[in-house]
Amino acid sequence: MSLPPEILKKVKLLEISTRKMVNTLFAGEYHSAFRGQGMTFSEFREYVPGDDVRAISWPVTARTGKPYIKKFDEEREMTLLLAVDVSGSSEFGTRHWFKGEVMTHLAALLGYSAAKNKDPVGLLLFSDQVEHYVPPKKGRGQIHRIIRDLLYYQPKSKGTNIGAAMEHMQRSLNKRTNIFICSDFMDEGFDLPLKMVGRKHDTVAVVVTDPAEKEIPNIGIVDFEDAETGEILTVDTGAAGFRQDYQQLIRQREESREQQLRRAQVDRIDVSTYEDIAGPLVQFFRRRNRR
Repeated sequence: MSLPPEILKKVKLLEISTRKMVNTLFAGEYHSAFRGQGMTFSEFREYVPGDDVRAISWPVTARTGKPYIKKFDEEREMTLLLAVDVSGSSEFGTRHWFKGEVMTHLAALLGYSAAKNKDPVGLLLFSDQVEHYVPPKKGRGQIHRIIRDLLYYQPKSKGTNIGAAMEHMQRSLNKRTNIFICSDFMDEGFDLPLKMVGRKHDTVAVVVTDPAEKEIPNIGIVDFEDAETGEILTVDTGAAGFRQDYQQLIRQREESREQQLRRAQVDRIDVSTYEDIAGPLVQFFRRRNRR
């Protein structure tokens, strides 16, 4: 499928900027932040005092007359899946970026970090359904495809159902995978499906927010459209009762999100559309490396 020139230009610009950030900010951070998938046999070597006696190979020891142990190396290849929210709320933003644009840049940074480590990378786009799935695969062409899909894909729905995305992962991922879920997590009932995924896979919730969502400015009578349902509501933003009700609703939604994320027991990264988006990733990798 041929893409419009403006999309190709965006893909190239995003590739250039993210590859530069990966080479400068993330050098070695991603590689060391995650454990490999297991241990593989490397070689036999002669036993030295202090080695674990359980690693002694008795057949080799019997043949040579000297104690030898099995040496194992960690498998460093790690599969990465980028799960990105493309629901209607991702189209909100009040500074330089929409939330969806921040998620796209975060996914590109993570994708190139994994590609630099020669790891397979996959993509899952979701709304209130699984919109698009690209199975994990290695190679630069795979990253190009993922970035193209992040920029170009047009969602079929505007709702949000994180649980549906989690259930798809449970069915699709056969081996242990590093999963980054980029979303504002404004949904209900996702805690148990997310927890189930986190038991099998190394799962990180990347929570993207815009501070302007917390408070509506006094700009008179305005028509507001719900980004996910399309419902239009005319309100007087200067009315004290409306402003109090709105702030209470936002607090309730935030508390529900926080409680569900805690119950899910997965790692978390908070990213604001007002701030540097790479910084929280770097800090997360460094915290992982100190564990």
